Amino acid sequence: MGRLTQVGSRPSSAPRRIAAPLGADRDQRRDKVLAWRAWYKTARWQRLRWDVLVRDGFTCRCGCGLMEADSSQLVADHIRPHRGDEALFWDPSNLQCLRKACHDRAKQAAERRAGGWGKSPGHPTA
Repeated sequence: MGRLTQVGSRPSSAPRRIAAPLGADRDQRRDKVLAWRAWYKTARWQRLRWDVLVRDGFTCRCGCGLMEADSSQLVADHIRPHRGDEALFWDPSNLQCLRKACHDRAKQAAERRAGGWGKSPGHPTA
């Protein structure tokens, strides 16, 4: 049997992998996501958010029905995920008032499970 040769301990002696370059398609998708995230920082969004909170009486629409006096604890939530669709993003009929706790826990979990909040049982629009 032949003698084994020792492999060098330097990283340069290891075979190199050539990383696949980021495609233009991936860059375009990332840019599109970053573009719609900026919509949340606009005065237009702040006015729309406030209108939704007032319309819903500062009451969570997820089923708990709790009223929240601190508006910083309320979220104007998209019923159907907009996924960058500008018309759906700005549509007041696609927005509902949720307490931040409900939005961050139940709603996000339901979207991950069912692919959309409207498909989960117990939701007001289901």
